[in-house]
Amino acid sequence: MLYRKDKYGNELSQLGYGCMRFSRKGAGLDYEKAEKELLKAYELGVNYYDTAYMYTGSEDLLGKFLEKNSLRDKVNIATKLPQYLVKSAGAIDRYFNEELKRLRTDHIDYYLMHMFTDVEEWNKLKNFGILDWIDDRKKKGQIRNIGFSFHGNTEMFLKILKAYDWDFCQIQYNYLDEISQAGREGLETAASMGIPVIIMEPLRGGRLINLLPEKAKKLMASHQPKRSPAEWGLRWLYHQPGVTVVLSGMNSLAMVEENCRIASEADPGCFTPEDFALIEAVKEEINRSMKIGCTGCNYCMPCPKGVDIPSTFSAWNRMYTEKRSGARHEYLQTVGLRRNPAFASQCVGCGRCEKHCPQKLPIRKALKEADRELLPVYYKAGLAVARRFMK
Repeated sequence: MLYRKDKYGNELSQLGYGCMRFSRKGAGLDYEKAEKELLKAYELGVNYYDTAYMYTGSEDLLGKFLEKNSLRDKVNIATKLPQYLVKSAGAIDRYFNEELKRLRTDHIDYYLMHMFTDVEEWNKLKNFGILDWIDDRKKKGQIRNIGFSFHGNTEMFLKILKAYDWDFCQIQYNYLDEISQAGREGLETAASMGIPVIIMEPLRGGRLINLLPEKAKKLMASHQPKRSPAEWGLRWLYHQPGVTVVLSGMNSLAMVEENCRIASEADPGCFTPEDFALIEAVKEEINRSMKIGCTGCNYCMPCPKGVDIPSTFSAWNRMYTEKRSGARHEYLQTVGLRRNPAFASQCVGCGRCEKHCPQKLPIRKALKEADRELLPVYYKAGLAVARRFMK
């Protein structure tokens, strides 16, 4: 494993474990499976583990894992204050103390204000006394580093970046988001200020692996040296010295082992001009076929009317990157054959989802179009028969 330094010279594994996408088992998370994957990552050198208050069951699972395996003092925990839920000064303490309890620890190594999109969210927290709160928690050793995660435009990112003496920040960044969200400008500005940058959605929730257009896959397969789509995406990031840690939501041993191998080989400057040319060609193919830029982050969920928004958009994008029949089959399996169906047609246009979407997608409009394409009349007829059979 290769390591990069934080603001104070501490070494962080350049691959971090994103704890939002643990495998599920029944109504909860699959602890036994996750434990094997987390242990393998630790054995291969990963020392940065990222979770959040809003990742259902994740903080508790990570805390149980670290306590059971006596690893708490050997790794760094990053978790997040759900600032969008904070309505009073007292709420900050309540959420933080609950997180300490879930994680079975007395301190957080890297604590973030979760999902800033506007500097006014930071100003709101300042009105609740967050500056004194941070100083007090740092003096007590309960917080080692303070930062924020961000989903918004570059201009707003720069305002937040300069609004406080941050220890680190976290942004969505990958070769498709080079000029959107914080973008390269945000990354390089943070680096110039000596602020470490943690990368989330490095492969756009797996889209840059599973939903690549066939022509893009062929371009990668024919390029030398031979590398998987995941490796191309991760190496593109590791090439950039402003990147400190790249988070990956790993949920298989194979994924852990591959990502750790890449993070043990790729360092700043690892990309060649030919490699960059390949990525540009791949981007052209992706942009040509993509319907909507959903990453599957689930911030739009739960929908008050039960619509499974990420699954709908995943199937809709698949219609344009793979076979339409396969995409419709996926939609029926993941959305239509549940006990309580979750169709796009259930949307009533309340707009709650759009307020929480980090990508600022026109979800309500897109759901209508997706529903028309994913469920033509003959599919609806077949689905009705299947659901009667299920009963």
